Amino acid sequence: MSDNTTHHSVRLLTIDSGNAGQRIDNFLLTTLKGVPRSLVYRLLRTGQVRVNKGRIKQTYRLQLNDIVRVPPVSVPSEGVQEAPSKGLCHAIAESIIFEDDNLIIIDKPSGIAVHGGSGIANGVIEIMRVIRPEEKDLELVHRLDRQTSGCLLLAKNRPVLLELHELLRENLIDKRYFALVQGYWQDDESTVNFPLLKERAESGLRTVKVSKDGQASTTQFSVKRHFDHRMTLLEAKPLTGRMHQIRVHAAHSGHPILGDEVYGKRILNRELKKQGLKRLFLHAHTLNFMLPSTMKKISVSAPLSPALEQFLNSLEKRDTP
Repeated sequence: MSDNTTHHSVRLLTIDSGNAGQRIDNFLLTTLKGVPRSLVYRLLRTGQVRVNKGRIKQTYRLQLNDIVRVPPVSVPSEGVQEAPSKGLCHAIAESIIFEDDNLIIIDKPSGIAVHGGSGIANGVIEIMRVIRPEEKDLELVHRLDRQTSGCLLLAKNRPVLLELHELLRENLIDKRYFALVQGYWQDDESTVNFPLLKERAESGLRTVKVSKDGQASTTQFSVKRHFDHRMTLLEAKPLTGRMHQIRVHAAHSGHPILGDEVYGKRILNRELKKQGLKRLFLHAHTLNFMLPSTMKKISVSAPLSPALEQFLNSLEKRDTP
């Protein structure tokens, strides 16, 4: 019987200083490159991955000299070898807006996931590894929702990844987004503090809701422009990095982001599609930080896509007397 699977043998891995402090799920996703995320989390849930011979949760942070048991894993070879299309590779290659010896920043297009899984064969990180096979340790530093566009940061090596994760934890990476929301946002400057809790619907869709049992979450909003009393262009600065944070904070404040198919108004979104807005209006437009190891200040901006600019221009024309 022919064998059409790729096997990973049982391994006992000792955690060194380079991997200490990393979450076990992220460690496994890096160690088992090409294995679907869903399988990695199933291995954790069922206790097949052990640390120091004991079961652990996916949020466990590895300690120096921990012994990690990585079980045998089998995945279809054709699933592992499925390559992104030339069109996707070209789109991502063209979206690189900054690069040096330590990191890459891309202006992620809307509609492309940051990583594969849940029915998505290839995301940004898989595509980038095809484009840059010489970068053996390339990893995502943070995430953007699939429909969100803009600045996405990737590290070229493990030490830089750890540095950038520490900057994120200390809120030393200034990330700013443009969001067009429904209605008239009253305050020019406002801070939203709603705790956020992840949940999973029966369909498998992962969403977030405001809940006293959730994680502390803070977003600063500032008004950039009002369009009559129907829409407001905001700049959003998340001070924490929760899933769907800006989208849920805006929606719970009574001003859902336009084009949001999960937390927004479906009837309004259908009408906006006819007017030219066919996607979520959320764009990560700037990243500012200093990398401690090099003392290099990095400031990168990504302009709105032509489609979003055209939609704003159409709103301006309607407001012109």
